[in-house]
Amino acid sequence: MAHVHIIQRNAHLASAVQLDHVKGHDGPIARAVLTAISNQYRGSGAERQQMTTAIRWTLWGPLAENAAAYLDKGSHVNLVGWVRNDIYQDGDGREVHGLSFTAEEVDFLDSRAQAQERQVRRTGRDTTAAQR
Repeated sequence: MAHVHIIQRNAHLASAVQLDHVKGHDGPIARAVLTAISNQYRGSGAERQQMTTAIRWTLWGPLAENAAAYLDKGSHVNLVGWVRNDIYQDGDGREVHGLSFTAEEVDFLDSRAQAQERQVRRTGRDTTAAQR
């Protein structure tokens, strides 16, 4: 099955990263799911329109754990990965087609200060003193 290379630039997360662990060949492996939104603008003046693209990405292993630890709703990222066409049968035996996006690389675009400010807003406490 062929994979298509995908790059999503200057995106922000629509929600918190969802982390869980699934059974792998060598034991549990971290899996994270995140939804990244990119905005593009077409046209000019009164004709200018915003086009929003939301992609639900899956991350694996250490990349998943780092994303869950350092990213949150509103975080800015670049994502690089691939898309695959999934075909499966639903409970009624009908063939269902879908796309799955898997990230191989995530660039964290926020500064440390921006990330800490977002964490304080989310949790109500500053954890930077405990990290020093």
